[in-house]
Amino acid sequence: MSADIQVKASEVAVASPPREAASAGHGGGTLNAAAVIAQRELCSLFYLPIAYVVGFIFLLLTGYYFVSETLVPGNEASMRVLFERMAGVLVFALPLLTMRSIADEFSSGAIETLMTAPVSDVSVVVGKFFGALLFYGCLLVATLPHLFLLGRYAPTMVGSTVFTGYVGMILLGGLFLSIGIFASSCTRHQLLAAVIAMAILAVFTFVVDYGAEYGRQMWQREVCAYLNVFGHFADFSKGILDSKSIIFFVSGSVFFLFLATKVMESRRWR
Repeated sequence: MSADIQVKASEVAVASPPREAASAGHGGGTLNAAAVIAQRELCSLFYLPIAYVVGFIFLLLTGYYFVSETLVPGNEASMRVLFERMAGVLVFALPLLTMRSIADEFSSGAIETLMTAPVSDVSVVVGKFFGALLFYGCLLVATLPHLFLLGRYAPTMVGSTVFTGYVGMILLGGLFLSIGIFASSCTRHQLLAAVIAMAILAVFTFVVDYGAEYGRQMWQREVCAYLNVFGHFADFSKGILDSKSIIFFVSGSVFFLFLATKVMESRRWR
């Protein structure tokens, strides 16, 4: 693993401009380095057994929910219920996908090689994020047969609702992945990173969802309702493109990626 990451760092160094050139065109150098890291991250995920385990469990549960709750005579001809079930599965699936992204490099010591290359912390975090996001996109593509099968037996299904549902799944996955990468940057232990990410996601989903409904004070219910990830995602599953929910997911993803960058910067000087 260490040798592989050293090769990755050397490839990033070759693809990235020298430090003098990077200082002159910092934006282009950062994007180029992030693209290289994203490509390497995506390729490494396809070689990891845990990625296939996560994908298998995700698709298995998705198929089960589709057959048992969606493709049932007399039920609503929509993917809404399936999207909501998929969102619950992602709380536990995506942290397993991102737990090694940065923690493994710190535990192996290969992060030192990567940091000596002309690559910024922002490039590393953003590259890791988009690499994982592309792999997650492949998992979503694998659920399209459910859509085609439902469309065959339910011709009245509204296509715009399905489109907004998948948009919501992408935004939701982006937020979950950013939290997972932040957790991975906080420790060198992969399982601990997964537990931290699951704990954070559980707070922003199950805990605040309960508080939004059963909070004792009105302000408690209002705060929990605003922080409730499932509440914002419910708009997309119903076919509603709400700008507030889009801003919530995008700003949340940027915030946790920013935190991951700052954590890496602080660990660089330890």
